[in-house]
Amino acid sequence: MNAESPAAIAPGQPRANASLVAALGSGPAHAYLFVGPNGSGKREAARTFAAELLAEGSDDPEGVRRRVMRHPSPHPDLVWVEPAGATHLVEGIREDVIRGAALRPAEGSRRVFVICEAEAMREESQNALLKTLEEPGDFAHFLLLATSQDQILPTIGSRCSVIEFSPLPPEAVAQRLGTDPDDPATIAAARLSGGDLGLARLLLDSGESSLRQVSERAARAALADPQPAAPWRGLLDYATEAGEQAAAVEEERLLELGEGTGRGGQKGKLRTDAADQVKRTARRVRTHSLDLGLGLCAAWFRDLAAVAGGGADLVFNRDRSSELAADAEGLSASRAVEAVALVNDTRRRLGLNVSEDLALDALWLRLGSLLTR
Repeated sequence: MNAESPAAIAPGQPRANASLVAALGSGPAHAYLFVGPNGSGKREAARTFAAELLAEGSDDPEGVRRRVMRHPSPHPDLVWVEPAGATHLVEGIREDVIRGAALRPAEGSRRVFVICEAEAMREESQNALLKTLEEPGDFAHFLLLATSQDQILPTIGSRCSVIEFSPLPPEAVAQRLGTDPDDPATIAAARLSGGDLGLARLLLDSGESSLRQVSERAARAALADPQPAAPWRGLLDYATEAGEQAAAVEEERLLELGEGTGRGGQKGKLRTDAADQVKRTARRVRTHSLDLGLGLCAAWFRDLAAVAGGGADLVFNRDRSSELAADAEGLSASRAVEAVALVNDTRRRLGLNVSEDLALDALWLRLGSLLTR
């Protein structure tokens, strides 16, 4: 590792940082699997590690680092691959990674391929990548980023050095939010985020149409008697709007790349593919946003269980103590725990492409029956 290189590859992740710094000193492996929750610093660490790999031996290492750290990066030997919507397309993996790994570096002695959300690669894509990982060029390095190793084929995982990233502790998230770390709203956002700094920032939004507000209203509606009609509608509307906004951004990006225009022939095919990618992006963000909202509902019921069980100091929603106390009145901790299980079961079933409306309607009927009896 060069004397000019940064002291930390993965700040806040001492074990991951030690492994990556040691790898730079002793000679890096050809393939790594960075595993950890969203917001734990995998992407930042991958970009910094890639910068160090590409800077080594360069006549202008600082210039290389600056280019690699930009997003998107103009460095020709860094290939940064994101899912095309809900999944990585096998054609994209073959073109960007497999064929790209056969090309010699344009500048230095290495090429680095970063595959974000590697668990979004379907089995066909992972199998296509396998031979490249088994017999890589001596200049190629692969960084696969995943939230869990469970959806990565064992044959892929066995050919990678696994670097584990832990969730950031709430205190670390609170310190990085740029707000008063002792403010109850900051503490709540940090605790509810599960170590995901990006989610914590989203949760600081206290507007009426914010994710936290619509989730809280939906969760509390389950305790109302009678329950309002479709109390989950706000969650679905929020998720739909988030998907539409993401689709608009993706469409603009594709238009700038020239992939959303053209008539007939190959250009027409590109235009169709671009439209499909926009739709996949909308669906992916919508599904993710709905899952986040349901996760916040589960956190509300989890806090009710803590309050009902005499553990008010354990709640995540630290700035909602009066609301939690009111909702926990007369509620047993066991029923609140059962409500958490019902929500999480629905989250799993929604991952199987069941009807959202029917699944959510059934969930709130069950919640109402459980929590108001």
